[in-house]
Amino acid sequence: MKPHLHVVQIRSTIGQAHEMRVTLEGLGLRGPHSEVFVKNTPSFRGAVKKVMHLVTVEEVDSVPAPKKKAAAAGKK
Repeated sequence: MKPHLHVVQIRSTIGQAHEMRVTLEGLGLRGPHSEVFVKNTPSFRGAVKKVMHLVTVEEVDSVPAPKKKAAAAGKK
């Protein structure tokens, strides 16, 4: 079993039960096409299982470094 899960939200929460929305929020997902890397623990796996129809999941070995935002051009 790999140490992390890459979770991507593929469907909206419109029309879903409140518990589904809370679960996605707890995973750190904010809307369709948002993605997070979480530890592969029983608690996260259970949360993902509740919303499996709204997300895609992939086991990964390592988490990529966070992307840095480019500095605004022209600011001093």
